[in-house]
Parts: sequence; structure tokens; C-alpha cells
Amino acid sequence: MYIAGLVIPVPDGKMEAYRKWAENGAQIFKAYGCLEIVECWEDNVPEGKQTDFRRAVAAREGEKIVFTWQWDDDEDWANHTSVVTVELSDRDSGTELRLIHEQLPNEQSRDGHTGGWNSALDKLEKFFSR
Repeated sequence: MYIAGLVIPVPDGKMEAYRKWAENGAQIFKAYGCLEIVECWEDNVPEGKQTDFRRAVAAREGEKIVFTWQWDDDEDWANHTSVVTVELSDRDSGTELRLIHEQLPNEQSRDGHTGGWNSALDKLEKFFSR
């Protein structure tokens, strides 16, 4: 299995232009075997004190954060969309990251994603503990 993701800022008023661009790109990705592409539009992406999605992509005033990923080989995900929410909150000693992945297709997928997210977050914690 292969998953690719990207995070980009999209200017206010350019959602339709982005969607057209994404649809064109999806045709190329699908020609190379991608089965699903998911677009997640910013709902609540606060600015952090050390880092955040907005800084990671140098987003400017009036731009929304979009997180996209592709899933390529799992029948459980055919015509299915899940929701990933990432919340960053200021804490006394730094920044707290809270990740919520909802609407997974089944328990097996939930358990697999729990392991994957925990592994990724453990690596992130080790990186910032240096």
C-alpha cells in the first residue's frame, strides 16, 4: 500500500479553481493506480506558538489549509470518506497535538490506523524531544 499526502494553502475565493485543478490531477493519479483521493478543507486551524499547518506551508491571510491524501489498494475504502481532524493547542511546556480520525469503514481499519497514527506521532514526539 502507498499513501501520499500534501498540505497547501488555497486563497479565499479560489476553492472552485482548486477543485478543478484537483480533478485534473486525480485523473493522472488514477491512471497510475490510485483508487481514492480525499480533500480536507480547513475548518479550525489555529496558529501555534512554535509551528502549525499554516506556517508549514507559509499560508497568508485569507488562505485556507487543504490536506489531501490518496489511498490506492483497499476495497473497504471504495466510495468511502473518513475525516481527520488535527488540533494544536498551546500548553505551558509547548504545543499539544490532538488527532482524531473518524468515520473509518470498519474495526480492522480503525485498529490499523490507530497503530499507524501512533507510530507517526511517536516519531514526531521523538523528533521534537531532541
